[in-house]
Amino acid sequence: MARAKGYGRPGRYNAPLKTDTYVFQDDGIVPNSRLPLIVRQGAVTPDSSDPASAFERTFAKNGWTNSWRNGIYDYHHYHSTSHEVLGIAAGSATVRFGGENGETVGVSAGDVVVIPAGVAHARISQSDDLLVVGAYPGGRDWDLLRDTDSAGIAAARQRIGEVPLPAADPVDGADGPLMKLWRG
Repeated sequence: MARAKGYGRPGRYNAPLKTDTYVFQDDGIVPNSRLPLIVRQGAVTPDSSDPASAFERTFAKNGWTNSWRNGIYDYHHYHSTSHEVLGIAAGSATVRFGGENGETVGVSAGDVVVIPAGVAHARISQSDDLLVVGAYPGGRDWDLLRDTDSAGIAAARQRIGEVPLPAADPVDGADGPLMKLWRG
């Protein structure tokens, strides 16, 4: 696993956004991805009356749809048919990305995590008020694969290789970090 810290820019809320990236290697159980996982602290300000709606609007404006509101599963899983964005609308959580030997990251209200297809994620702990908004580029359908499904990893790797790059960053569209980090 390689990690790069501190990619940032002046934020839309007059404060620098802290952006961390993580790259996880295929461990034979979880495919992970050559694309970096992107964690952006304070990327979206939740609405006071309906915290999730700010994330839904922002993601949809940038082509990330098929959204849902819920939490994060407490077991390692990944998606082989789509990338995923998670917006922390309320509360906080500790999430392990990259499988059992991956990286544990704390996230809280306002944070956005862009997860490349194939990167495992599991909630380790959470506050009682955790609310997450998830969405997918172009509204893609997603599957749910567990790290215990070692028999299907070859087929999952092939599907992951066929997932197109998103047309836009889920928060900042064509100018967002995803466009620079994933498209070079």
